[in-house]
Parts: sequence; C-alpha cells; structure tokens
Amino acid sequence: MARRGKRKGRRINGWLILDKPAGMGSTNAVSKIKWLFNAEKAGHAGTLDPLASGMLPIALGDATKTVPFVMDGAKVYRFKVAWGEERATDDLEGPVTKSSDERPTEEAIRALLPNYTGIIMQTPPQFSAIKIDGERAYDLAREGETVEIAAREIEVGRLDLVSSTPDEALFEIECGKGTYVRSIARDLGRDLGCFGHIAELRRMEVYPFLPAQLVELSALEDAAREGDREAGDFAALDEYLLDIATALEGLPEVAVNDDAAARLRLGNPVIVRGRDAPVEAPEAWASARGRLVALGVVEAGMFKPKRVFAA
Repeated sequence: MARRGKRKGRRINGWLILDKPAGMGSTNAVSKIKWLFNAEKAGHAGTLDPLASGMLPIALGDATKTVPFVMDGAKVYRFKVAWGEERATDDLEGPVTKSSDERPTEEAIRALLPNYTGIIMQTPPQFSAIKIDGERAYDLAREGETVEIAAREIEVGRLDLVSSTPDEALFEIECGKGTYVRSIARDLGRDLGCFGHIAELRRMEVYPFLPAQLVELSALEDAAREGDREAGDFAALDEYLLDIATALEGLPEVAVNDDAAARLRLGNPVIVRGRDAPVEAPEAWASARGRLVALGVVEAGMFKPKRVFAA
C-alpha cells in the first residue's frame, strides 16, 4: 500500500501586501513569506529589483489565480536619479559606462517631463528579464554581451519632479505594465546631456492595493513569534491577509445563490440575474455570500467560469 505524501504547507488563501526591504530579492521575499505562513503555494505580482523597496503584493494559495489582474494594474514609484554617470545596470549596482560633468537645471528637467507621459516607446535595460532568442537579457549581459532589445510601447500616466539638487532629482511616476523605471532614469540623463542612473527606488502603490495595506517584514516576524508553529497556530499572522477578491476591484461582480455557486464550481455556466447584473463583460467574478466563487466572462446574460475557487 502506497504511503500518502506529507503536505507541504497550509491551504491558506489571501493577499499579503509586503513592504519589501531594499537588499532583498523578490523571489527571496516570497520564499520568506511562504515559510512564515507555512503556505502551500505563493507567488508575487510584479518583480522588484533587490535595490528597490516598497509594495510587493504576495498571493497565497488560491489568490495566485488572481495575480494577472494585479500585474496589469497601474503602479506608482518614487525614485531618485543621480546625475553625471550612466551605469551598465542603469542603477547603483552596475559599473560606470559613461560620465559627464554637466548638470541639469530644474527648469530643463521640468521642460522635458511632457515627453515622458502618455503612450511612449521605451527600450528596456540590458539587465532585464526580457528574453532574447530564449535567453534572459540579464544573463547575456553578465556574460559581457551587448544585445539589441527592441523598444516597446508603454503608458505613463504622470511623471512629476518632487525635488531637485544639482547632483540628483527625486521623481514620482504612475505607469502601466512593462514600464522600466531604470530606463526612464537612463533616458532622462541622455536627453539632458548629463547621464543618470537610479540611486533609490521605492514602489508606492500597485493597483488596487493601497499604501495603508503595507506590512513590514519585522511585523510579520513578530506575529510569527506570537503563535506556535508546531501547534499550527498562525492566527496573528493570518490577521494581515486580505481577501482574495481585494485584487478584483474594478471588475464587475455577479452575485449568485448557493445552487448557482455549486454549478459554477463544477465548471457550468449560470444565468446572470439581477437588475444591475451585466449582460456582457469580458472579465467578471461571481460571488456567493460575499465570497469569491469563480472568475469568468459574461456572454448573452450567462456567466461562464474560467477559474473556480473552493468553498
């Protein structure tokens, strides 16, 4: 008789909005959270470089099914650009590749900002996760190769100058998926004729999550000590989790009864009822008694599930 394998963790579901400290990689941060919560499954919604700090939404359990909706959300970063040097990595970690004694005036910086808003073309950094012929650009860059990375379309909602000194400037940007803030710093430096690189980077927001939902790693470690891991007591930690549906703000919600919820969980479509229910929606979510039941589409008055969630 075959022995049953030991489960690898708890089936805990929800979002943890980590205030990632600088110096920690995103993968390491997810591993740390997964261990603290003894979670069976975990993932994150958008990599933050080790140099960067700030909001790293981490999905536990079934929340991983909603990661794409967070990945597509707008993000807000605050970043400091040091003038006078361009670096191989476009941040402090890489060697200097170009330098200049020129320094931009505040007026020159402000005059340039409109060129960086709206739909613009951007070339990702050499040290990025972009795939070139099946290999990551950063792997090729570490081997000394200079690769041609095609420019791509990105959207920048706003780019504001917060403060400025002769040697550095602090900016805040609201941008869409696929934007490299390091490339913004690099291109600003080139356009201003003085070169530049990221000296500090902090992600302030990832829609739909808010700064007030940020949790510091030290607070989680304190909560872990309040419980009893061996006894399965994680109550103090679990208080920091947000409901899975928090990630779905902005999507139409279709409320269903228990019978319809059971049908959805079996993969069957159900009729959408209610005066305010959508007749058509390319993306929507169904709920029963306030709990997420399924992700799917609404077509011709029918909710058709694509991903379902346990009761």
